[in-house]
Amino acid sequence: MANQSEKQNRVDENLQNVENALSKTELFIEKNQKTIWIVLGIIIAIVLIIFGIKKSYLDPRSEEASKQIFKAQQQFEKGQYEAALNGDGNYLGFLSIVDEYGSTKSGKLAAYYAGICYINQGKFNEALSMLEKFKGSDQILAPLSYGLMGDCYMQLDDVQKAISKYEKGASMRTNNFATPMLLQKLGASCEIAGDNAKALKAYETLKKDFPLSNEAFEIERNIAKLKEMTK
Repeated sequence: MANQSEKQNRVDENLQNVENALSKTELFIEKNQKTIWIVLGIIIAIVLIIFGIKKSYLDPRSEEASKQIFKAQQQFEKGQYEAALNGDGNYLGFLSIVDEYGSTKSGKLAAYYAGICYINQGKFNEALSMLEKFKGSDQILAPLSYGLMGDCYMQLDDVQKAISKYEKGASMRTNNFATPMLLQKLGASCEIAGDNAKALKAYETLKKDFPLSNEAFEIERNIAKLKEMTK
């Protein structure tokens, strides 16, 4: 009987604790009801604003940016880099698309194209400025953009920065197209810098991980040469 009584007392205590907690919650809500509704209203307003911006601003801008970039891409494919960069008065070039639609996918892609245009014009600092704005997440273009930045630094005789960019590109979003190319460039730039051990590692990774790539077929003599040098 004593045990039964103790159990009942514990149940009663638990119920009382629950009731107290609920009472405190109700009291808090009652006292702060106005503040709670204001906060909820602000949250709802923010959600509606974000949704409205996306529907009425971002989506139309993305559509317009896609239309604008098409003509610039056509000029790019013809090798008319100046027209592709600056437009002709009837359409926007890549540079204006970056300025006006930089937050859209097409705006970011325009920065990538602009970088390549500048590389073909021999304007490597300008190319770097554009490629830094690309910040893409594409499986192929993202690592290749680092490769292009590495190429620019090589042209500017900054081998260490080139190595850093090639290394970054080779280690991100591994794929059979970009990664072998970047590993080959990483190895070559490390050789120029006199870091034969790092060059050998890049070449051996290329041969091991991408044995069927075009770059792998050409890399054996580089590996043999560096092994001989490091004996």
